[in-house]
Amino acid sequence: MLVMMTVLLVALLLLLGSGVWVAFSLMGLAWIAISQFSSVPTGDVMASDIWSASHSWELTALPMFIWMGEILFRSRLAEDMFSGLSPWMQRIPGRLLHTNVVGCGLFAAVSGSSAATCATMGKMSIPELTGRGYDERLVLGTLAGSATLGLLIPPSIILIVFAVATDQSIARLFMAGVLPGVMLITLFTGYLMLWSWRYPDKVPPADTRVSFREKLRASRRLIPLFSLIVGVIGSIYAGIASPTEAAAVGVVLSLLLAKLQGAMSRSIFTEALLGAVKTSTMIAFILAGASFLTAAMGFTGLPSDLAAWIATQGLSPMMLLAVLTVFFILMGCFLDGISVVVLTTSIMLPMVEAAGIDLIWFGIYLVIVVEMSQITPPVGFNLFVLQGMTGRNILHIARAALPFFGLMLLGVILITLFPQIVTYLPEAMGNR
Repeated sequence: MLVMMTVLLVALLLLLGSGVWVAFSLMGLAWIAISQFSSVPTGDVMASDIWSASHSWELTALPMFIWMGEILFRSRLAEDMFSGLSPWMQRIPGRLLHTNVVGCGLFAAVSGSSAATCATMGKMSIPELTGRGYDERLVLGTLAGSATLGLLIPPSIILIVFAVATDQSIARLFMAGVLPGVMLITLFTGYLMLWSWRYPDKVPPADTRVSFREKLRASRRLIPLFSLIVGVIGSIYAGIASPTEAAAVGVVLSLLLAKLQGAMSRSIFTEALLGAVKTSTMIAFILAGASFLTAAMGFTGLPSDLAAWIATQGLSPMMLLAVLTVFFILMGCFLDGISVVVLTTSIMLPMVEAAGIDLIWFGIYLVIVVEMSQITPPVGFNLFVLQGMTGRNILHIARAALPFFGLMLLGVILITLFPQIVTYLPEAMGNR
């Protein structure tokens, strides 16, 4: 087992380090594993597994949700959110910094992407908040940390990938991500309040007092957004629509919303469609490579041998999760979140199941840990997005995001101690 692991690890590092695409690196690694460590016909396994990974009905939801996010990315949604939220934030300690957190949480509920959430909110809030005198470091930190909610709050692209890779219910995973997402938003806003009490001189004074009626009038700009959230997430929870059907509803509503805003033209429609095609194709290739690698791992027996070896170490579920947390954070420093999920699923699942850990809970745990990797250099995608928007050094942005990395780690500890945070809504769905 040690020789096999060493050979495969070196091969993976060589493939990724030489610039080979992740999807083809996975396929190459699977080919080496089967051809060198089993007697199974490699070509037959490759053809059958890549085909089976490519015609899954559950995958239909993936391009639809990505397309919905691409449409909304090009609309005036961020501007409307800021205008609708800011009057309510003026009297809360931390004031308009909370618009980053709440706004990212709301946009995450319709985009499914961390990078799209960061870019959309950032292009609106960075000039607005820094122009008002808010601390730039905290503005960047709240954006980098809060944008990771796009991976957790449904409809999450990475949760669909995890569901397909592990044969879990997409609807239940979506519902499982809601309360942990609210928990992280609460932790982030609580930190901003404590920070503003500690450094009151760094928070600009509130604008002119706004009446309750004026706040309600401004909130009308949030109605389309909430309608979209209810249409997508509400239909899944109520059992009215499957995730795939809800994704189609989301695309229609987002097209209608963009049209009503005057943000939809032939060129924008084409850009959004092509953006969705490119992203969906990339993920589909990665999933195909992951399926081939999963089959290869099964034929070599490595996952079961590794799980059996770990079982002999006498690790408790808590110790296993602690080790896996460090492992996933290190992996996330060099790979994007989807690649981390598909690379590790075939090896990790046997040991996770052997430890008696619920796979729905494990999916949410994994996504939160992957969220943490989005704000860690050298491959932190949210850091790259903010660097491109501000021109700031990536290490400067990483330091700004460090408190939110710690808060997400606290979130992992909380869902470990209180797993009902994750499991309550999926269990409440019953058989829907």
